[in-house]
Amino acid sequence: MKPKMKALIVEDEAPSRTNLVNALARMFDDIEIVGTAESVAGTVEFLRNPANTADVIFMDVELSDGMCFDIFDLTEVHADVVIVTAYDSYALRAFGIDSVDYILKPLDTDELRRAVERCRRRLAAKTPSQPVDIAALRSALERREHPYKRRFVIRIGDRITIVNACDIAYFYAEDKSTMLMTFEGKRHIVDQSLDSISDSIDPDNFFRISRSCIVAIGSINSISKQANNRLKLTLQPKSDFEAFVSRFRIGDFMDWLEEK
Repeated sequence: MKPKMKALIVEDEAPSRTNLVNALARMFDDIEIVGTAESVAGTVEFLRNPANTADVIFMDVELSDGMCFDIFDLTEVHADVVIVTAYDSYALRAFGIDSVDYILKPLDTDELRRAVERCRRRLAAKTPSQPVDIAALRSALERREHPYKRRFVIRIGDRITIVNACDIAYFYAEDKSTMLMTFEGKRHIVDQSLDSISDSIDPDNFFRISRSCIVAIGSINSISKQANNRLKLTLQPKSDFEAFVSRFRIGDFMDWLEEK
């Protein structure tokens, strides 16, 4: 019988920790969970114990008593590392250290399988895990590609309303005003141009389909091909205007959809 791959789970949120443990047990019969920890201190204690060994560590970024970087500052880590994070704004896709992979929350089984397969191939080839470059890891996790706007402040007379970017279905131009529509169906006037908004929001979640409209990925209910290969979107909530993708933006729009 081939030896099992030993995994340590470092996650401070109990539901996420349980979800990951259950997914690994359900999907892989060659993985043995050798321990769990929810803090920097608990992880360091486990790794410093000569009786404990781990081939791979599934590690959240933010722990109950600090950041995962602190673990590498306090002890040596001789294992593959799979970063588990809810923040896809962390620049992990561009991070090229062989012994570090990443998966995003909520847990995606395809990403989990890919990460485990990488670790399994390395173990089968008896390739020793490379020491993690903690400076590069810290830089990769902390670097943001763009300080994307997370909320919009709406002022109507003496009243101020805050709308989170994640609650916005689409922006659009109406007469000489810029409007936003929330997923709850609430409309607000925004004191910014679409050009300014387009430069400030996360391009993973929003796409400017035309000069007069920016849509969130979650607002697209359906897509239909029209005459002359034009694309028409049905938005949710339903829009008062026809949402067409400009012809010269169709290629970029389809690439954006494929990346979701």
